[in-house]
Amino acid sequence: MRPTLNWLPADDPLPGTTDLEPVADALSTGGVLVLSGAGISTESGIPDYRGEGGSLSRHTPMTYQDFTADTQARRRYWARSHLGWRTFGRARPNAGHRAVAAFARHGLLTRVITQNVDGLHQGAGSEGVVELHGSLARVVCLSCGALSLRSELARRLEEANAGFEPTAAGINPDGDADLTDEQVEGFRVLPCTVCDGVLKPDVVFFGEAVPPRRVEHCRTLVREAASLLVLGSSLTVMSGLRFVRHAAQAGKPVLIVNRDPTRGDRHAVTRVALPLGTALTTLADRLGIPVDDGSTA
Repeated sequence: MRPTLNWLPADDPLPGTTDLEPVADALSTGGVLVLSGAGISTESGIPDYRGEGGSLSRHTPMTYQDFTADTQARRRYWARSHLGWRTFGRARPNAGHRAVAAFARHGLLTRVITQNVDGLHQGAGSEGVVELHGSLARVVCLSCGALSLRSELARRLEEANAGFEPTAAGINPDGDADLTDEQVEGFRVLPCTVCDGVLKPDVVFFGEAVPPRRVEHCRTLVREAASLLVLGSSLTVMSGLRFVRHAAQAGKPVLIVNRDPTRGDRHAVTRVALPLGTALTTLADRLGIPVDDGSTA
């Protein structure tokens, strides 16, 4: 069976700590592979799904099955996503993203795998980021496979839906704004400019498989790393948890920085329960690594 973004029940949590020493030791040794989740982007104004105030209590993410089978579902998605993009696309990297980039520049990291679709690691200067779930900055045609920029589609949608200015109840980690069915009624969805096919953001929806080659690439990165550092992920979906399990089975130390308990706690040597920005900048200071102040991000 191909892996999909399925929710999993929680394991017994690992008690959280504020002791950053094990993480500092791992970073100073080098060879650290980072796996990041939505929690690292909350300080950039992008909400988490499952943390404090997480959006799952009020928002059901679009599934691949609904998107591909139902024209009304696609209208609802694109109306919400178009509005959300106005906020999502303006988000800027925070201190946590900048600290990760600084660790990489100083040779402490092997690579960054992110479950996020916001591009903020790259915006902070991280190179070679593996986007496990894709990127909202790209759009793919489900018929011909053509890739295009989300910014270009946003421009076309603005022109096709002049006057579309509803007030959203909130923005979600997938860039989807909370709107009612009445608010999205009449929104015009646009086709591919190459073949008139159905357009979809180049992200892995819930119920959709992560591409197998991408999964295997990440498994290789885990095998080559000395340790795995999880940042801001609840690890509640198998797409990220599998790499934690793989690392633990291979005898690689797993370290987690996440305020709340995670699905991977049982495999970790520690879980630091601190905000990501605070934890990562403190680690950088402890290791003598300067972090950009964000003025050029």
